[in-house]
Amino acid sequence: MFHSLQLSSKTDIPSSFNNPFYYTPDALCMEAATRVKGFLYSNKEWHDELSKGKMFGVMIVRNENDELGYIAAFSGIFQGKNFIPYFVPPVYNFLSPDDFFKTEEENISNINKQIEKLSHDNEYVALKLKVTTLSQRYTEEKIQAKISLKEAQKVRSQKRLTITDEKELEALNRESQFQKAEWKRKELLLKQQYEHSLSELMIYDEKINSLKAERKKRSADLQKKLFEHFILLNAKGEKKNLLEIFEYTPQQLPPAGAGECAGPKLLQYAYLNNYQPVSMAEFWLGASPKQEIRHHEAFYTACKGKCGPILGFMLQGLNVDINPLENKYDTDKPVEILFEDEWLIAVNKPSGILSAPGKTAAESIDFYLRQNNKIIGELFPVHRLDMATSGILLFAKNKEILSKMQFLFENRMTSKRYVALLEKEIEMNSGMIDLPLAADYHDRPRQKVDYINGKSAITRFEVIEKNNKSTRIYFYPETGRTHQLRVHASHVDGLNAPILGDELYGHKNKRLYLHAEMLSFEHPISSIVVKIECKADF
Repeated sequence: MFHSLQLSSKTDIPSSFNNPFYYTPDALCMEAATRVKGFLYSNKEWHDELSKGKMFGVMIVRNENDELGYIAAFSGIFQGKNFIPYFVPPVYNFLSPDDFFKTEEENISNINKQIEKLSHDNEYVALKLKVTTLSQRYTEEKIQAKISLKEAQKVRSQKRLTITDEKELEALNRESQFQKAEWKRKELLLKQQYEHSLSELMIYDEKINSLKAERKKRSADLQKKLFEHFILLNAKGEKKNLLEIFEYTPQQLPPAGAGECAGPKLLQYAYLNNYQPVSMAEFWLGASPKQEIRHHEAFYTACKGKCGPILGFMLQGLNVDINPLENKYDTDKPVEILFEDEWLIAVNKPSGILSAPGKTAAESIDFYLRQNNKIIGELFPVHRLDMATSGILLFAKNKEILSKMQFLFENRMTSKRYVALLEKEIEMNSGMIDLPLAADYHDRPRQKVDYINGKSAITRFEVIEKNNKSTRIYFYPETGRTHQLRVHASHVDGLNAPILGDELYGHKNKRLYLHAEMLSFEHPISSIVVKIECKADF
């Protein structure tokens, strides 16, 4: 699985291992990735599956003879297998025919077949229909009986007004009692028929529910046992299984597929074979998934939800580059104030500063305003910009104004314009994008397009300028979802053209070329229309 690399004298060897959550592929990884792609493309039998999309990874390593080379891996299963010569093996081969996983998977499959057979049994289907029909009949006849009894009662009430003979009045009373008794007898018969059929149906339901409960328990036990067999190493030689690694995370249990991504496979193989990891990179080949955003042959950082805890353990003992997103943003420059009165203040937020304090970096634009602009008093962000986005950010100076301004934003009573540079030229000149968004909980802070559970997200756009390499564009967001403009630009059902420098949904560059350049609203106190503008510096 070790593939040699011939280096030129000018090739730089990294002095520390790159951070898988924030990196630019080095020349060695780029060369290794090119070779892996060549190997994959040369096999015509793999073309169909490659076209559907798959994540691959390469790691530059030194072997025990101090030779430099690379190892390669794919995430999950490829061609129905989790091991293909040329690529490193899985951390744990649960697809082995003799493994407990395959045996128990077959048992669970047999339970599924039993559930399927019972669910489609002719007698069961007929009973379900009978119970439904009897229930509807009872409801309909009960309604009709109430109407009939009420009408009869009304007629008798009218007769009682003109009848004086005691015998005739008694006859009316007996008629009323008879009609009520008749309905009670009929109601009892309908209930008995319904309950008898329901009891027969419940015998089937109990069997099916019992099988489902057994399936659920077996699946949970199998998953737990599988996680226990995924035993991972770190550079210190320490071992932990997946359950131990995820024990103190917010989710506590590993997500499905944990440990099967390319990154953990590469590190595990390197440690087992006494290879010294030098650098690594992961790249996507093929079509993008419908929900996530992946571009063919683009490089990607490791996901936080599934691989974050795993790589956090496996990298211990290695000299790893610092993730700059988890460090303080170092600047002594004052933040430009664009508008200020006794109620509001608007500033030009630089790219790279948080709008509000985060989990890993407490210093936000509020901090820099106080530190460098000597702002005194409380400030409340009315809205937010992504850390990488620059431009107009509005603060309220008290909670009452904050509430009034948030009402304007939430009810689309403000006007906003963003300017961006897209990675490529697009055909359209204007239009609207309507793609619902939801958080990708396994890969925060990424968002995904989710037509079932996503929240409505609408963006109007207008192209300003385009050439062979890029497009300059205005975005007018009508909703304010997290990463809305970035996903709408990148997604295949949107513009299919990532914003330049968008390392989450496109490719890394000097910065994210997205800037909030205009904000207009009616002032909540003076009722005067305030229009704030701030041109982008790109």
